[in-house]
Amino acid sequence: MKTIACTEFRKRASAMLDWVEKGGTVRVLRHGQAVAKVIPDESARRSPAWKTARPRLVVSGGSLSRAILEERGARP
Repeated sequence: MKTIACTEFRKRASAMLDWVEKGGTVRVLRHGQAVAKVIPDESARRSPAWKTARPRLVVSGGSLSRAILEERGARP
């Protein structure tokens, strides 16, 4: 966790938000007293839906891709 004064946070806000985006935490002080804690958003930590594991589609019988290729080859 980084601790930074309010005036310094205002000057370096972009860099501090980059730090938080990477998983860091920033505590902001005003007159030596903690006034804010900037933490990563919970939804930002979740991986995209396309990266999550899904159940595999299992088809009995022959390969679907093979059947499609055979059908394409049968056309004139």
